[in-house]
Amino acid sequence: MQATSDFERIRELLHQKADLNARLHLIPYEGTPEVKSKGAGRYLYMRRRVAGKLTSTYVDVYSEELHQLLLRNAAEARELRKRLRRVEKQLASLGYAEGDLDPRVALNLDFARANMKASIYDQAVLEGVATSFPQTEEIIENGRVSGVAASDVQKVLNLKHAWEFVLDADVLSCVTDFPILSHIARLVNEGFFDDGGRVRGVPVAIGGTSYVPPLPQETVVRERIAEIVAPKADEAVDVSIELCLYCMKAQVFLDGNKRAAIIFANHYLIAHGGGLLVVPESDVARFKKLLIGHYEGTATAELVAFMKERCWRGFD
Repeated sequence: MQATSDFERIRELLHQKADLNARLHLIPYEGTPEVKSKGAGRYLYMRRRVAGKLTSTYVDVYSEELHQLLLRNAAEARELRKRLRRVEKQLASLGYAEGDLDPRVALNLDFARANMKASIYDQAVLEGVATSFPQTEEIIENGRVSGVAASDVQKVLNLKHAWEFVLDADVLSCVTDFPILSHIARLVNEGFFDDGGRVRGVPVAIGGTSYVPPLPQETVVRERIAEIVAPKADEAVDVSIELCLYCMKAQVFLDGNKRAAIIFANHYLIAHGGGLLVVPESDVARFKKLLIGHYEGTATAELVAFMKERCWRGFD
């Protein structure tokens, strides 16, 4: 029992560690803000140490609002690093030692990171977020952009947070299971629901179809996910597509099910060196039409074939 307890605690701490690292990646302009005067103008820079040397990176023309934002960001980053050190000490006390990823998984991780902005943009389009790729990129890099609804900005930032969580080496070393799915759902719903990773307890309707998903039971969801990811002869992409479509049809959470399902499926796919699974912007309309057929039990095989042909990207 003690070994099981330690294992669960280590997994919980690894999730916390990955979440803290993801939150650090969400903070733009790393370092300590400083104000420099040149002639009659004042300008904001971020000072930080890189490879033992102090560097100063230009941010923008000085404004009190931006200066206060940079100060808050710097304070938040310090607090996150402090919490991260505590988590790492707890992991060490439990005897956890970070292992190396399989070379192919490490390569897949690099591939996923190189394509993360495009993946987030495609997912945002699928969710009806009204941002262009340059606007999405600006949100990902700087956490803000003018002329975009606050809710859309939040959705893009939540997608970045969830992808950063999944693309953590420690998280990729964990089994693809319900706690991973629940945590992803909490991240994509952050700012919209208090506990977006909780299994829904109320009925929901899906637009465009008469299909009404039954109320999910956590034990059943856990068992079904375990069945799908159980060792078998199937290719990793087939398992990830099955995971994705199961989570979408089950509507496990109140909202964010498509977002969570795609990122969850990629956790399995990347952890097995299988590439990436994202619905391209150009195929969103076709995907949505086939998804309705999947809900109604008339187009599942066609949707699976479509996703394998149009949504899966290998890196060989």
